Amino acid sequence: MHRLVVREDPNQYNASGSDFNILNSWKGMYTKVFTNLDFIISEGAAKGNMKYVGIAEILKAYGYSQMVDIYADVPFTDVNKLVSEGKFGAKFDKGADIYPQLIALLDKGIADLNVTATNNSVPGNDDVIYKGNISRWIKAANTIKLKLLLQQRLTKNVTADINALITANNLISSQAENFLLPFGPNGATDDRNPGFGDYFASQRSQYQSPWFYEILKGYNTKIYTGIKDPRLPYYIYNQLKPSGATANPTEYRDGAFLSIYFGSTGPNAAQSQQNYMSLFGIYPVGGRYDDGAGGTASATSGTGAAPYRFITYADVLFMKAELIKANVITGDAKAMLQSAITESFKQVDYIITNYVKPSQTVPAVSGTAASTSYINAIMAQYDAKPSQQLESIMTQKWISSYGSAVDAYTDYRRTGFPVLFDPSNASQAPGGKVQPPINGDPFQTNQPAVSVQVSKKYPLSLPWSSAELSANGNAPAQKTDPSTYKPFWLP
Repeated sequence: MHRLVVREDPNQYNASGSDFNILNSWKGMYTKVFTNLDFIISEGAAKGNMKYVGIAEILKAYGYSQMVDIYADVPFTDVNKLVSEGKFGAKFDKGADIYPQLIALLDKGIADLNVTATNNSVPGNDDVIYKGNISRWIKAANTIKLKLLLQQRLTKNVTADINALITANNLISSQAENFLLPFGPNGATDDRNPGFGDYFASQRSQYQSPWFYEILKGYNTKIYTGIKDPRLPYYIYNQLKPSGATANPTEYRDGAFLSIYFGSTGPNAAQSQQNYMSLFGIYPVGGRYDDGAGGTASATSGTGAAPYRFITYADVLFMKAELIKANVITGDAKAMLQSAITESFKQVDYIITNYVKPSQTVPAVSGTAASTSYINAIMAQYDAKPSQQLESIMTQKWISSYGSAVDAYTDYRRTGFPVLFDPSNASQAPGGKVQPPINGDPFQTNQPAVSVQVSKKYPLSLPWSSAELSANGNAPAQKTDPSTYKPFWLP
């Protein structure tokens, strides 16, 4: 979602069904996540452990909704069943047919959570998300439902259902209720946030997007110009000091920040910047807070204990702001946006304090003069540019959800915001070139403009796993053009 840049296939939108990340995530969801959840549901129902059943049903509904949002059509009805008709494998169901079943599964999960246990087996510390707090699971289920309804608002009248949820007022409403997956510091098993892997990887590969960085810095000329986001040192860790030199020529350099351009075909895009490139910071992955001192990152630079955020209270407020702006619910969109941004700042402090628990001294960002000034400036721009108000809501949600990409991908396809870096857009990359960084590296003070391009159009869904297609006799042929294969919730 243009908050990272890599050199592999996702660069230039070349991702295929044979890519490692698609193969592994698809296999993991079907052979581990859904298989285990179905087992919990069947065994739990047989033994009267209905609260476990309810939790598993909610997780199953959420997991399948993410698969539909990413791939559009996926196996659902026949999963983990023997299929006849002379073919082996689960048929691919249409996303439009799956979503209503997920809403029903969420309702069933809530009902099962409310069933009185028939034995003494109830969730506790084995529930790594809510520690057996059933009321929080119910709020999570309702919030997932709100998200699924919102995502259908362009193709279905969801006003009544959404307003019923808002009126019932049983959604995630505090940081303690955030729906997230905790990770821990390295112990007997490596339980750290996967994004922390670049801190100790022998070949670091996740570059921080210059486009994202420039929006945070206030460099973008279209939105938030001159407004610097104080979350930047929490989001991104710079291994370089501002005046430090690199061993190799760089493609993008702004003081201590070093990266590469999306879609670059420049001569320096492939240069090794192992110990100089900017990395995920303390907030999204439990890495290091950027205090300006620099230093080569390592496994001891942070705890890696930042959770993966499925849905947070800040997300709920951003959803409400969008729904108000879209006239689905009533209210003050500006006030809701301000509450959402304020909550996203509080969320940074909450996660660092309660989950990451760094040995490094990290100042709070919420409630500071810098954060107040930033929020006030964003709201002033909201008033000054009425045509950009939905863009501002979605851009702030994109900034807030840094480190968690699926919903940002969905939001962009559904609303067209935030505006992403597009080398084919003459206003962003004139003539297929981008200008050198504002503060160039000492090795290339006269660097010419860098050539950038995209090989394919933006994908409206991702290619299916090639391993699934080759092994599943009921699978369709691979998508010929992911840029036209859209999920059902797009008109």
